[in-house]
Amino acid sequence: MGVEDPQRSRSTSLKDASPVLGSSGIEKDVADSSMVDDYKTRLSHVNERKLMRKIDLRVVPVLTILYLLAFLDRVNISNAALFGLKTDLKLEGNQFNTALVVFFVPYVLFEIPSNILVKRFRPHLWLSLCMLLFGLVSVLQGFTQNLSGLIAIRFFLGLVEAGIFPACFYLMSMWYKRSESQKRFSFFFSSTTLAGGFGGLLASAIGKMDGMRGFRGWRWIFILEGVLTCIISVILYFNIPDFPEDAKWLSDDEKEFVKSRLYEEVGDSKRLEPLTMKAALDVFKDYKIIAGGFMYFGLIVPAYGYAYFAPTIIQGLGHGSIQSQLLSVPQWAVAFVVAMISASASDYTRHRFLFAVGLSLISLAGFIILRVVHDNTHLQYGALFLASMGMYSAMPIVICWFNTNLAGHHRRAVGTAWQIGFGNIGGIIATFSFLAKDAPKYIPGYSVCIAFLCVSIAADIAYFVGVNVENRKRASRADEDTLTFDVKKRMGDLNPDYRYYL
Repeated sequence: MGVEDPQRSRSTSLKDASPVLGSSGIEKDVADSSMVDDYKTRLSHVNERKLMRKIDLRVVPVLTILYLLAFLDRVNISNAALFGLKTDLKLEGNQFNTALVVFFVPYVLFEIPSNILVKRFRPHLWLSLCMLLFGLVSVLQGFTQNLSGLIAIRFFLGLVEAGIFPACFYLMSMWYKRSESQKRFSFFFSSTTLAGGFGGLLASAIGKMDGMRGFRGWRWIFILEGVLTCIISVILYFNIPDFPEDAKWLSDDEKEFVKSRLYEEVGDSKRLEPLTMKAALDVFKDYKIIAGGFMYFGLIVPAYGYAYFAPTIIQGLGHGSIQSQLLSVPQWAVAFVVAMISASASDYTRHRFLFAVGLSLISLAGFIILRVVHDNTHLQYGALFLASMGMYSAMPIVICWFNTNLAGHHRRAVGTAWQIGFGNIGGIIATFSFLAKDAPKYIPGYSVCIAFLCVSIAADIAYFVGVNVENRKRASRADEDTLTFDVKKRMGDLNPDYRYYL
C-alpha cells in the first residue's frame, strides 16, 4: 500500500523555489516568502506537538458535540415511533415514511449554499445559529398534532440542518494535513454512532415519562432533546473554532505555523478569494468530483435505513419497546470502536481505498444475512452488528479520502457540499425502503441496501483508478513542467506536483 508522501515529494522544490508574485492582485493568506522558507526553522519556538494537542482540544470535541446533537435530533423520530407517535398522529400505511423523506428535500438542496455562507460568515456564528434553529424546530416537533404538521416540521428541520455536516468536514479539513486527518474525521463522524447509542438509552429513559403533564412519551423525546440542543448551541457560540486565519485562541506565530504546514502540503488555500457561481461550477469539470458523490451516495441508503428502522427491526425479532431501544445500543458502540481502529490504521498506512472497500464488504455481508435468514433471531441480531460497523466505519473514510484530496477553500467547499448533498439523496430512497407492509422480513429494504453498497464499492474503485491514473500521468510529465512555483501553489490539487492519496 505504498503511497508517495506528497510532502516528501515536494520538499526539494519548497526549499529551492523562489516566489513569483501572482498577477491576480488578490491578497494571499500568507506571504509567499514566508511560505517558501523552512517554517519549522523560522518558527522553531513553536512546539508542533503541543500546538496540535491544542487544536485537537479546540476543534474536534466541539464539532463532535455539534453533529452528535444534529444527528440525534434528526433520527430520534425512530425512537418516538415506538412510543406512540404513529398512533397519536393517526399515521397509516406509508405516511410515516413520507414524513421522513420530506427532511431530505431541503437538506440536499441547501448543502452547497450553506458551505458558501459558512465561508462568508464566521463558522462559530453560522454553525451555532443553525444549531439553535434545529433545536427549536425539534422542540416544536413535540407539539405536532397531525401528519401535515409533522411534514412541515420535518421540512424545516432539514432546512436548518443542511449546512451542519459538510461545513464541519470542510472546516476540519482546513486545520489538518491529510496524513493526520482520518482519525479526527472518523472521531467526528462517529458522533453519529454515539448519537445512535445515546439516543436509544435516552429514549428508553424519557419514554417512561409517558403521560407526565399530559404529554405522551414520544413528545417528551422531541421536547427535551430539542431544549438540550438549544442550551448547548449558546455555549458552542463561544467555542466553535473559526478558520486558522481567524482563530483568536492562537498566537500570530501559531497561526502562521498552521497555515505554513498546510501550504507546504496543499498550496495556497485562497481563503480571501470570493467563491463565485462560475468558480463553483468549474469544480464539476473534474470527473473525480462526480465519483466522490457516488462513493457516499451508496453508503447513505443503508446508513439511514439502519438509523431510522433499527429499533423497529429489533422489535420485529420479538422484543418490547423499551427492550428494543436498549438492544439497539450495542451495535452503535461496536461501530464506534471499529471506526476508530480503521481510521488509525488508515492514517498510519496513508491509504484509504482498501479500508473503504473492505469495510463496505463487511456491511454487505451483514445485509445479505438479514436478507436471506428469517428464522434465527440470534444470527439476525448479530448481522445488525456487521451491517452497522461496516458502513458507519466506511463512511468517514470515503468522505475524508475525497475531501482531503481536494485542496484550497473553493474546491473543498464545493466538493464537500456536493458529496454530502448528492449523497443524501440516498436518504430519500432509504425512507421508502423499509415499509410497514414488508415487516418483519423487510426483504425489499435489505435488497435495496445491498444494491447501493455495491454502487458505493464500484464508485470507490472508479475513484481509486482515477486518482491513481492522475498520479502516474503527473509523474510521467514532471520533466515537461514549466509552471512557476507560485502558480503551482495556487492550483491546489490541480498542481502537477500534487499527488492524491490512494
